[in-house]
Amino acid sequence: MKVRTRFAPSPTGYVHIGNIRSALFPYLLAKQNKGTFVLRIEDTDQNRFVADAEEVLLDTLKWLGLSWDEGVDIGGPFAPYRQTERRDHYIKWAEKLIKKGMAYADPYTPAEVDQLRADAQAKKQAFLYRNYRPENPPKWAPGCGKPLRFKQTKIERKYYHDKIMGDLEAGAETLDDFVLIKADGLPTYNFAHIVDDSEMECTHVTRGVEYLSSMGNYLALYDAFGLKPPIFVHMPHVMAPAGNKKLGKRDGAKSVQEYRNEGFLPEAMLNFLVMLGWNDGTTTDIFSLDDMVDKFELSRVQRAGARFDEKRLLWLNGQWIRRLDIAKLFDYAKDFWGENGKKSTDERRMEVLEAVQERLKTLGDIPALTEYFFARPEIDLAMITENKFISKLTRDEQVNLLEVAILKLEAIDWNTDALQEALNELLTETARKPAELFSLLRIAVSFAPFSPELPRTFAVLGKDESIARLKATMDALAKA
Repeated sequence: MKVRTRFAPSPTGYVHIGNIRSALFPYLLAKQNKGTFVLRIEDTDQNRFVADAEEVLLDTLKWLGLSWDEGVDIGGPFAPYRQTERRDHYIKWAEKLIKKGMAYADPYTPAEVDQLRADAQAKKQAFLYRNYRPENPPKWAPGCGKPLRFKQTKIERKYYHDKIMGDLEAGAETLDDFVLIKADGLPTYNFAHIVDDSEMECTHVTRGVEYLSSMGNYLALYDAFGLKPPIFVHMPHVMAPAGNKKLGKRDGAKSVQEYRNEGFLPEAMLNFLVMLGWNDGTTTDIFSLDDMVDKFELSRVQRAGARFDEKRLLWLNGQWIRRLDIAKLFDYAKDFWGENGKKSTDERRMEVLEAVQERLKTLGDIPALTEYFFARPEIDLAMITENKFISKLTRDEQVNLLEVAILKLEAIDWNTDALQEALNELLTETARKPAELFSLLRIAVSFAPFSPELPRTFAVLGKDESIARLKATMDALAKA
């Protein structure tokens, strides 16, 4: 079987975590089977349409490295790949059902349908439109302004298999005369995706478990057209951190674009998403996209929802930052430099980035961790007096420590090995704890909450600048 999978999002808002996981799984299935990954845009819900949502979606997929083989912007043998451009296709398939007596025009107004629903509720009955099916519906034609409904002719239990959820069934009570084409002439998702998947020869349909409740109607439509259903892959929800409901904005969920703007890497985002409900059976935490293609198996996707844990995403991001080749990290970091960093040269920025790479959790940390390398910071003695280690020292002791350190450092060669040796000797000579001495020296040259290891910081700043900053801080403390 030539595997053909698809990602078919709706341009109705921001790109969230669940959207991308719905793209990642079919992408992996296609790539590991040397198949085709299709990007289709399902834009028939014009009431929820957001103008730039498609552009953001495509940009996000490209940033993540989830390239498609056919789709809206590159075409392919089954173009067009945008549903609003495929109206003639849906009309053709709808007319097949009309000829079979399996579709009819809905004569009721929305208000009348609401009244029928209210009547059913008053009788404590589930509302099924098929129970109110008109005996002599008007003739339907494109542009008539009436919805076209599917006519259920086999009210029976449906059985099917899902690659994640296993053997499932849909009761006859779930079958109804659902809308195929809306009054505005556009198809519903329930109809259009089946037409598109058939025409585009999709072998796998991957989507969220919320669609399981509609599977009875989908199977009835496959049967009506005489189609062999594709392989179904219904993914469990991404759950809120408490695990009690599906993740939503109210649970602190952000768009993928927001995470990107905060300095999260695409490698970390994909690594995080693939492990939401899947593992390879080992204790491995770090997976590149190539690793995922090689190791991903639907049989190892859990059926229960996976909890969203932003702390784990942050941890993975730090791991990936440390693993990346410095040239690639430098490219990712180009929009994250602070005001002074932006004014510097690429060579200097590269040197500084190498120095702080081990300390970064996100690219958004770069300004706080690097600005003092490009320009001398303002002296903020409060950072010294409020430090829990340095505050144990008297002001005179602080000044004396800096004076001793300056004399020691002025006399050595300026490289990381020599600096490390000198700092170790200072610990012995001053009889101070590392947290006291090193914290004082680090703050004195950076006045930043975090910095690289002290020898690396001194080395990148250079001897003259490091000594000058130590002296300036010592003088400020002496005068305070």
